[in-house]
Amino acid sequence: MRVAVLLKDRCQPRKCNQECIKFCPRVRAGVPETIFMGQEGKPVISEELCIGCGICINKCPFDAIRIIGLPEELDQDLTHQYGENAFRLFRLPIPRTGIATGILGPNGIGKTTALRILSGEERPNLGDYDDPPGWDKVLDNYAGTETGRYLKRVADGDLRSATKPQYVDQLPKVVKGKVRDLLESVDERGELSEWVPRLNLDNALRRDMSELSGGELQRVAIAATLMKDADVYFFDEPSSYLDIHERLRIARVIKELSEKKQVLVIEHDLALLDFLCENVHLMYGTEGAYGVVVPAKAVRHAINIYLDGFLKEENIRFRDSAIEFTEHPPRNTAAMTELLDFPAMKKDFGPFKLEVGAGTIHHAEVVGILGPNATGKTTFVKMLAGVLKPDEGKLDAEIKVSYKPQYIKTDFEGTLQELIYTETPQLYSDSFLKAEVTRPLALDALKDKKVSRLSGGELQRVAVAMCLARDAQLYLLDEPSAYLDSNQRMECAKTIRRVMEKSGRSALIVDHDVYFIDMLADSLMIFGGDPGKHGIAQGPYDLRQGMNRFLKDVDVTFRRDQETHRPRVNKPGSRLDREQRAAGEYYYAVRGEA
Repeated sequence: MRVAVLLKDRCQPRKCNQECIKFCPRVRAGVPETIFMGQEGKPVISEELCIGCGICINKCPFDAIRIIGLPEELDQDLTHQYGENAFRLFRLPIPRTGIATGILGPNGIGKTTALRILSGEERPNLGDYDDPPGWDKVLDNYAGTETGRYLKRVADGDLRSATKPQYVDQLPKVVKGKVRDLLESVDERGELSEWVPRLNLDNALRRDMSELSGGELQRVAIAATLMKDADVYFFDEPSSYLDIHERLRIARVIKELSEKKQVLVIEHDLALLDFLCENVHLMYGTEGAYGVVVPAKAVRHAINIYLDGFLKEENIRFRDSAIEFTEHPPRNTAAMTELLDFPAMKKDFGPFKLEVGAGTIHHAEVVGILGPNATGKTTFVKMLAGVLKPDEGKLDAEIKVSYKPQYIKTDFEGTLQELIYTETPQLYSDSFLKAEVTRPLALDALKDKKVSRLSGGELQRVAVAMCLARDAQLYLLDEPSAYLDSNQRMECAKTIRRVMEKSGRSALIVDHDVYFIDMLADSLMIFGGDPGKHGIAQGPYDLRQGMNRFLKDVDVTFRRDQETHRPRVNKPGSRLDREQRAAGEYYYAVRGEA
């Protein structure tokens, strides 16, 4: 089965010589119907006539064509297609009562499309985009299946759904007014008084939506979803903007809900997904071209398959190599040369005060920074970067710093290629950076895209790359995993790690994803205190000591999966949880069942 996809946002016929048509061997052999200019002024590719040679892919100057070979069996599983040579989705995930079901896969392969179909916002067309079938034909197609039984409830209007949207930072643009007014308007279950304290929203109730931080917007969106009286609940990336304390709190709340309702969760934080869900649907595909939903598997098995990158049942390899985790031995810092000794520092903003203990950063060291939101992590990074000056304590060392802020904003009007040539042309000219940064972060595929049109994840990859490209001794990256899918997070972590090891430079990384920090950090700084009022920073500690301190405060223990060595959250009160707490080993057990 051959799938031909034209990425219309990349295709620019006025700026090319129609190489896809001119060099097509079938067209040159006298079969012009193979690929021709359609009514929209863009190429149309016949999947029946295409021989899959790939010449059009290589000749297209804008990387706008995808020709993909898929198993013939999938032809019977086509759920939805948006048009000729357009994105298509195969199969659907199905939520089940009594457990939380997860969806795990890259961005741009149809997870949100699946939610729209399951919530009744869109009717599946089974690939017939010119003459979409009615519900009768759709239900006949799925007769006798679990998917069919679910869709019948959707078709009959017998299924109420509630969806927590993905991009909560866009909420203030569509929802105006006070938080209390919003929550009261959606409280169909009379549970406002329960969810406000449980989701720590007391201080947000009297404020306007436009005044909320990203974390507050996320918690408001989750509360609004929970208070709706529905049969099935969809949570699209509920961990964004939340620290690990908040993520685990939200996970417990969603698990409670799943005991009596159907719950489906899209999540890229693998530790959270592992803790929250019993079953997971993997998804694979090509961004913007197609997506395939894999039947649900037990969460441990699903995540391990995802990390390995090979789906045995369908004989599909969706990643070139497996993602590996290692049990970090403590580094001998005595043998490492010091880059920066920072003194004890204080910063007083009036309502908020930050105290930082003295510490040392070494050459070629990656220091992770963990802690609750609003405890001064970004303030500390800004003091090291010279953006803010401490009220007490002075940084004597003169070192060159490259800084990627938490919130990325740009008003650049040109393409990404133009931005890079203006700001960091070395990403294209330096062979080391091209191999270690530009390619792994997949920037070439974005080069002709307007910067203003980049998604949050695309903009994040660009910001990380530009930060790493600058000539500096210390690289400060504030939440580099935000907006990235699981695969992109792992690639980003490996990229940062490789650059520091090979260049002998050092980095400080603020993030809330435990997998991400575990993959790249040598040591940890731990932030605590009273969020929004008083922050206290300590360290750096070696990774194991730092994780033990941090996880003890979070009140959760981790173990290592025996197969992949990835960190896994222990079930509270389980034998391993009790044993590790007694031994003071919150980070991972030296031995134990996975």
